[in-house]
Amino acid sequence: MTPLTALVLAGTRTGGDPLAAHAGVSHKALIDVGGRTMIERVVTAIAALPQVTRIVVAIEQPELLRDLPELQPSVLSKPLSTMDTAAGPSATVAMALADLGVPLLVTTADHALLQTAWLTEFLAACPANADVTAALAGRAAVEAAAPHTRRTWLRFADGDYSGCNLFLMSRPAAAGVIELWRELERHRKEPLQMMQRLGWLFALRYRFGQLSLSAATTRLGALAGGARLAIVTLRDGRSAIDVDKAADLDLVRELVDR
Repeated sequence: MTPLTALVLAGTRTGGDPLAAHAGVSHKALIDVGGRTMIERVVTAIAALPQVTRIVVAIEQPELLRDLPELQPSVLSKPLSTMDTAAGPSATVAMALADLGVPLLVTTADHALLQTAWLTEFLAACPANADVTAALAGRAAVEAAAPHTRRTWLRFADGDYSGCNLFLMSRPAAAGVIELWRELERHRKEPLQMMQRLGWLFALRYRFGQLSLSAATTRLGALAGGARLAIVTLRDGRSAIDVDKAADLDLVRELVDR
């Protein structure tokens, strides 16, 4: 069993996060869901994985975690440390990859429903020859779990999917994928530049629903320096429900209460 480091992204936006402000806390990670903060829920789910030997939380103010009951060394079964954040999620992951190496399991602190079983399913399905593997959930599964949820859908010729905020960086070539992610993140408000970088034919095929998921991963891997990308589709649609807005928070609290 290869030892695995887990990275949890728990930073906040420059100027603060509107949802955190709505909930009366400084960081989304500290929002209460069912009597526990989201960061405690996520870290506890990760710590139950036998493969994980250490957990690193990326947060600007590590002192915010100091008094959380479930993150105490006497309670948590795995070593927990913190690191600073960089300018955005992709830059933080790039910094973590350089410092922590591979394999690196990456998720976010707003993944409040995260379950160890999903992580186990994901890791078991990750191809051995992939440099980066990402988890998605199919639309049917997501809507079966939460019929009225509003997600951002990735629309491919072979189906609609939603991201699960779950990645495995398996090999050093993952650095090229993160660099492509950083570049696209910089151009997220400049669609023409983004389309030019991805390739006009690629972008148009996606726009008109003619691009398959496998073709998309092949193209993105080529743009990332020849990295091998893979996708794992998780069975439980709740795995795609994170907390980005007030409606998400209400939904997650409802699902937990059930």
